[in-house]
Amino acid sequence: MSVYTTEIASDQIPSDNPIHQRLLKAYYAAAPYVKGKLLEVGCGEGRGVHLLAPKSESYTAIDKIPEVVDKLKAEHPEVDFRQAVVPPFQDFADESFDTVVSFQVIEHIADDALFLKEIHRVLKKGGVAIISTPNIKKTLSRNPWHEREYTADELKALAGRYFDQVEANGIGGNDKVWEYYHRNKKSVEAVMKYDVLNLQYRLPAWLLRIPYDFMNRRNRNKLKTASDDLVMSIRHEDYLEVKNADEALDLFYILRK
Repeated sequence: MSVYTTEIASDQIPSDNPIHQRLLKAYYAAAPYVKGKLLEVGCGEGRGVHLLAPKSESYTAIDKIPEVVDKLKAEHPEVDFRQAVVPPFQDFADESFDTVVSFQVIEHIADDALFLKEIHRVLKKGGVAIISTPNIKKTLSRNPWHEREYTADELKALAGRYFDQVEANGIGGNDKVWEYYHRNKKSVEAVMKYDVLNLQYRLPAWLLRIPYDFMNRRNRNKLKTASDDLVMSIRHEDYLEVKNADEALDLFYILRK
């Protein structure tokens, strides 16, 4: 699978396994809510197609990277893949979909309010949208690929401007997951202690992206070398859907129209 940055965790890179499984968990958690016509916003490399396609009447998926979309079209002809930069959601009429899913996308969107407004617009009455995004309280350093990250209350308030019901859950994990998190945290802190001028927050994001990706990849490889058994043993079942979003690794919100 193609990896453009460490933002796209690969199922083919061993050191990415904990992140890949964490991202995969959102699809398993969303599967019971999927019905009818499904739209996925920001499908990436199609991590969850095999899970959600059988549960939907039709599956439309959009992503901004043309090469990824072309590859997915060849692999999954049953899915309507489209290349697009959002928002807005062009070519989709009001109330077109019964279900919308969008995982680890909203943090990349400059106009996050319009993003949610557009999800609401294309969702049918009675429909469900499921979104996930990192919980900023568990973030270990600034991610220069993100426009912003959210606390549980911030995202709930934003989503509540558009959706009648907002169920604020999260994706946490068992002891293995938290052991990996704390080892990762210790490793990141060992590097960030040298940022005495707090440059990660003072420099423009574009200037930080290449060094961030380099250090992120280096750190994942280091964790795998130090604890291969832990890194390779983590599965999506080790990540758990939890009710206390504030303490979760990712916010996992169910939005109803």
